[in-house]
Amino acid sequence: MSYRAIMEAMNELRALIERHCVSTRFETAIPRVTLLRSCTQTGPARVLYEPLFCVVAQGRKQVMVGDKMLIYDTAKYLVVSVDLPASGSILDASATEPYLAFSMRLDRGALASLLLELASIEDDGAPSAGMAVSPIDAELLDPVVRLLRLLDRPRDLAILSPLIEREILYRLLTGAQGRMLRQIALSDSRLSCISRAIDWIKHNYSETMRVEALAEIAGMSGSSFHRHFKAVTSMSPLQFQKQIRLQEARRLLLVQRADAGSIGFAVGYESQSQFSREYSRLFGEPPARDAARLRDLSALDPQRLSQPV
Repeated sequence: MSYRAIMEAMNELRALIERHCVSTRFETAIPRVTLLRSCTQTGPARVLYEPLFCVVAQGRKQVMVGDKMLIYDTAKYLVVSVDLPASGSILDASATEPYLAFSMRLDRGALASLLLELASIEDDGAPSAGMAVSPIDAELLDPVVRLLRLLDRPRDLAILSPLIEREILYRLLTGAQGRMLRQIALSDSRLSCISRAIDWIKHNYSETMRVEALAEIAGMSGSSFHRHFKAVTSMSPLQFQKQIRLQEARRLLLVQRADAGSIGFAVGYESQSQFSREYSRLFGEPPARDAARLRDLSALDPQRLSQPV
């Protein structure tokens, strides 16, 4: 496929998203596929990214995870391999040229099944990042476009979408981020070990955390666990837990309308002043003021607060 053909495919992808995604976020009839649209640039929005693959059809976005910054646009695709708290900002968007993106949540079982049919590849044990961008090529872009075409042919969707999704996963596994994705599918890989520790933090964020216990969950020595955790998340385990706590506090403030002190206690803080200080540092405003602003934003566009890619 020539450069001209690639641009034509990207133009078709843009047209498909514009036609089907008329609001901020559209959960399509294709399993795990979401379309996103924004007519305005956005400030940093802190959300929890899940394992996914994203292609931008128009516009540009910046993501900060820990101390690492990634920028992706129509020339690059994004892959996230583990649950990561991150901050995303849409850099290029307008009413005439909105930010448009395709997102597909990654099915670990499908990756594992496909990996069994590929040549056996050993995990070399080297740390692997949990989020990365790479240049997009024709072989990957083409099945993405064909998958979205099925939205206009619903009778074909149930039969053909699994086949095209499998093709996309194959291209990802054999592409620039293949090593990262192979580690998702391998239960004994370093990435899978760190993912087990991340899962524990997500479900026990309010508890006192012992890093030594997390290392045991991951099946690693303390020093190896620290090194791999930082490589995957760009954060220390304690920094990761703090972000999970504060993001959960923000969600609770929005849905429960409880006072900040009780919310801080619920997510694991013993000091209200420490909770307010760390919340303000992460989100830019004290808890009550930030929650009021988010309610106003949610009233205008209920889907914007959950926009991850």
